Amino acid sequence: MINATMDVVISIADDSHLKYAEEISTLMAQAAKARGTGIAERTPEYLHQKMHQGKAVIALADDQLAGFCYIESWGHDQYVANSGLIVHPDFRRTGLAKKIKKKIFELSRQKYPHAKIFGITTSLAVMKINSELGYKPVTFSELTNDDAFWLGCRSCPNYDILQRTERIHCLCTGMLYDPEKEKPAANGNGKRWERFKNFLKRNSSKKFNNEK
Repeated sequence: MINATMDVVISIADDSHLKYAEEISTLMAQAAKARGTGIAERTPEYLHQKMHQGKAVIALADDQLAGFCYIESWGHDQYVANSGLIVHPDFRRTGLAKKIKKKIFELSRQKYPHAKIFGITTSLAVMKINSELGYKPVTFSELTNDDAFWLGCRSCPNYDILQRTERIHCLCTGMLYDPEKEKPAANGNGKRWERFKNFLKRNSSKKFNNEK
């Protein structure tokens, strides 16, 4: 039994963490099945590559896996996505997801300082974290047009919606951090999050009407 009160250390993954790839892949598959949407499944071999390249962060409590996230780049490194965020069930509701997102965001900024960082998600918790990091809600047309990225959505049960709408929208919300436009938030993260929630309310009815 994992003790969730143990100290969790978040670090950049490397070859010493390859042994965790199988467990991470399994957790991703379980989360995708439980949620029914929003997370692409990845093979252990794919995760090996991310660790070897130093494009992932891993959270460990002693030698027990607590969480993971990795970086993908698209459009000749003009766009970067922080993907595959996963937290072990025993470490959920502890604030660990937010810490992992912050760590992978910082790593992305270091490796790709001029890239736009984006994500698509159905998770309100992830949207809140992204908003606090400076992401803004955008239409899918403002995200990468790299076909390889969108093909990664094939494992999602809602992929048919994405196809039918010609990648205009889906159940996921697109979010983007643009380093060229980002400025310190004068009103703080609280008001930024309130503005984002209002955006979701306005657009949820549009998505519903389009799918009727």
